Amino acid sequence: MISLYVGLILLLIGCIGALFGPKVDNIMIRLLNIEVSAVGVMLIFLSFDETLALMTYIAINAPLTYVLVRTIIKLEGKK
Repeated sequence: MISLYVGLILLLIGCIGALFGPKVDNIMIRLLNIEVSAVGVMLIFLSFDETLALMTYIAINAPLTYVLVRTIIKLEGKK
């Protein structure tokens, strides 16, 4: 049950960081804000079913991180 509450807190912190993160010039801080949300979602799933959490985290987080890094790099190149 504690993983559900920690996951919700991390999800909230990550969402707030992602909302205000684009104003930050450092790319790694932006990526970290997104990763905090992803870990929060994984912990929420973990409170329900461990297999579902692991499969979802692996299947979604790796391609999502790649796409987000490419997008941030392209946006930084246009400035």
